[in-house]
Amino acid sequence: MARIMLPLSFFALLSGMFSCNLEKEVDIELPAYEPRYVVECYLEPGKPITLLLSRSAPYFKPFPDINQDFLDNILVDSADVSIIYNGVEIPLENRLILNPLTLKVFNYYAPVNVPYDTVNPFELRIMDRAGQIISATTRILPVVPIDSLVVQFAENDTLARVLTYITDDPAESNYYRRMMHKGSLDSLAIQDFAADDRLAEGVIAFGTGFNYAVGDTLIATIFHIDKAYHDFLESLSDAASANGNPFAQPSPVISELGGTADAIGIFTGLSYGRKTIVVSR
Repeated sequence: MARIMLPLSFFALLSGMFSCNLEKEVDIELPAYEPRYVVECYLEPGKPITLLLSRSAPYFKPFPDINQDFLDNILVDSADVSIIYNGVEIPLENRLILNPLTLKVFNYYAPVNVPYDTVNPFELRIMDRAGQIISATTRILPVVPIDSLVVQFAENDTLARVLTYITDDPAESNYYRRMMHKGSLDSLAIQDFAADDRLAEGVIAFGTGFNYAVGDTLIATIFHIDKAYHDFLESLSDAASANGNPFAQPSPVISELGGTADAIGIFTGLSYGRKTIVVSR
């Protein structure tokens, strides 16, 4: 009797064909989603106080049209919102505000300019119509100025990179948000990320790629942020990456909001150094 020897790859292919035939769709019943409050409040010295209070939505729910019905469903109105500073309670009016520079929408507002006070804390207190409380505390950190912007051209090329130098205090643990815009601040940032100073030795340099030609205008901004805001930004980035990867583990958003209400978000002060440079040789 003649024997036929078949390669192992044949059996692997055969196995794959059978496994394909055995595949079937499985319906997974997800538990009912409970919306959470979402808070965004950035205290920028010299600017009025604005706050966004909204509700989260289910991940698999179709994204609605951006219209008045959408705003009515996602924005949380009629809450009692206030900032306590230096023993004074500053109430925020329930009023829709659009920041034309950042294009962010806020629904609570107080026409009180935030003071540049790096000593005294700011407290947030929100009470919804059911009596649930959201609370948080933050402070404004000292500005870390940009020492210099340095243009470096690639060898034998017309394109350059820009290095942003700051002086870091090695005696403290510091956290930063680095942003770089091209042309104007109302454009999409070409760089936007959080960083810490664990590997710094007194001087930190933030760089770009060799992507810029003579005449390009670049605006560098370095925010001096606290650990809570750093961790919040990092968790947002991780969550966005996980959403786009079907094999990634879910990544929760890290938030330090307190109180009796189920809420996530950020309440933080904004202090920053900023410089503009036009690329030239």
